[in-house]
Amino acid sequence: QVQLVESGGGLVQAGGSLRLSCAASGPTFSSYGMGWFRQAPSKEREFVAAVSWSGGTRLYADSVKGRFTISRDNAKNTVNLQMNSLKPEDTAVYYCAAKSYSVSENQKEYPYWGQGTQVTVSS
Repeated sequence: QVQLVESGGGLVQAGGSLRLSCAASGPTFSSYGMGWFRQAPSKEREFVAAVSWSGGTRLYADSVKGRFTISRDNAKNTVNLQMNSLKPEDTAVYYCAAKSYSVSENQKEYPYWGQGTQVTVSS
């Protein structure tokens, strides 16, 4: 079983950048596909980005393509989300999630979740 802890959220002006990190515990981190999801107020949680266990496959939601970059460091048991050109509509609680091996946009396939980190983008 893996435990996940997100960090790096905060308040930023529109057009700015933030880097979220997710630290994972457990010896098998390199075998997990990792995803980032977000939930804005009064909205359902949605997919943001995901990376396969090897880092070879990366998926992005259309709304963040070209602005966000997901990466992972299996030696450090971390997955990062670099967010550039932030918009007010990116405001949400961002969650890190893990699933065995393959990568997916479907949050129902992820059994392990962090507690989330708040990102607020002011206009």
